[in-house]
Amino acid sequence: MERKKFLLTSLLAAPALAMGKFAVAKPSVSSKEPFVVDAGKSRFGEVVKFLGVHPNDLKISSKDTDGQLSVFDYTGLGKVGPMLHIHLYQDEVFTVIDGEYRFVVGEETRTLKAGQTIFLPRGIPHTWIQLTDRGRLIYFLQPAGKMEEFFSYMNNLKERPSAEEMDRIHAEHGMKVVGPPLNL
Repeated sequence: MERKKFLLTSLLAAPALAMGKFAVAKPSVSSKEPFVVDAGKSRFGEVVKFLGVHPNDLKISSKDTDGQLSVFDYTGLGKVGPMLHIHLYQDEVFTVIDGEYRFVVGEETRTLKAGQTIFLPRGIPHTWIQLTDRGRLIYFLQPAGKMEEFFSYMNNLKERPSAEEMDRIHAEHGMKVVGPPLNL
């Protein structure tokens, strides 16, 4: 009889013990310091230009968030955008600050104007193109992944890589190119 009582008590106590594990978890406190990044500046001073022209300033680095988040401020000076691609490990969120953009996410096409935000889940092919002569986006990746390194690497190339090299570079940074950029 004692054995049955012990087994029953153990079975009933297991969920309470499991729940208690979560209930006693203490919130984490960051040892990082707050900071401000000025307009037109990048977090660590590196000037990165998308396609060699469009400023793409890092505002919050993966180094600031232990890899959890990176935030960029993109200024578009022409009607261009990236190749159709997939992020294997990151979600992306874009907020249009100025101008108008067409986003393609999977089978959906959306046109966004200033003040609108779009969520791009990881694993879904997506791209965008700026529809106005000038535009601005604030976007972030969560978790940060290797996007900062990708932009820095691409920015420092002296010539456009071959398609095979481009595939390798994207793969090394957690992405896959699956199609061409949009055109107007």
